[in-house]
Amino acid sequence: MRAGLVQLTSGDDPAANLPMTRALVAEAAAKGATFVLTPEVTNCVSSSRDRQADVLRTEDKDITLAGLREQAAALDIWLLVGSLALKQDGGDGRFVNRSFLIAPDGAIAARYDKIHMFDVDVTPEETYRESAGFRPGDRAVTAAVGPFTLGLSVCYDLRFPYLYRGLAQAGATVLSVPAAFSPVTGAAHWEVLLRARAIETGCYVLAPAQTGTHPATAGKPRRTHGHSLAVAPWGEVLADAGTEPGVTLVELDPAEVEHARRRVPSLRHDRKFHGPR
Repeated sequence: MRAGLVQLTSGDDPAANLPMTRALVAEAAAKGATFVLTPEVTNCVSSSRDRQADVLRTEDKDITLAGLREQAAALDIWLLVGSLALKQDGGDGRFVNRSFLIAPDGAIAARYDKIHMFDVDVTPEETYRESAGFRPGDRAVTAAVGPFTLGLSVCYDLRFPYLYRGLAQAGATVLSVPAAFSPVTGAAHWEVLLRARAIETGCYVLAPAQTGTHPATAGKPRRTHGHSLAVAPWGEVLADAGTEPGVTLVELDPAEVEHARRRVPSLRHDRKFHGPR
């Protein structure tokens, strides 16, 4: 299976972002990708809660989801919409950060709400409180994609290896990690964490990313790390997209998953233990 990782510089206007996203999805499909993946918050990158409240919509009214579902069907591809920032019906007023797997007929094959919220102080000038605006999910999700089983995750989830081990032990052979990673933490941790998750699980890891300085009509413009990565089950980096928007293609082979897990069958070696106390 050929996968295409789409790297974007989304701004805070979903209507302006959609044509750029569709163009890169079409490019990936034209180059033979039958599984295309977009980054976290494909529809809207914004640091302003007021701006998000103005432009975000519920799932049933989101133009990005509707447009990409239509495109997946037209191109006959699997499409992972890395995540969309969405309003929710009811609840506590917070948004959701939701990943969608779209089948080749345009149907929604799986949904995953980001579990781990990015509440950090990277530097005195760069702080995030994702949980103030977004409601965390509470359910891990896998879904079939051709000859593979996909385990879904989003960005900050990457720092919680138990999620990926659980996904792999539930049958996942490919892990998706769409992201809008901070430039500071990205430079320090992005590649090593993605490689670690691949090595620990014997899975392919596909991580489409946001990149650059994101256009903003309100609030402080966000910057992201880029470097969409594809990692093999043995831990080799298959592709690094650098920092420009575009499409990166990789070939996925189920035999490589089997080979890596046969060499180091650690997913079968869990042991219960006591402590620490």
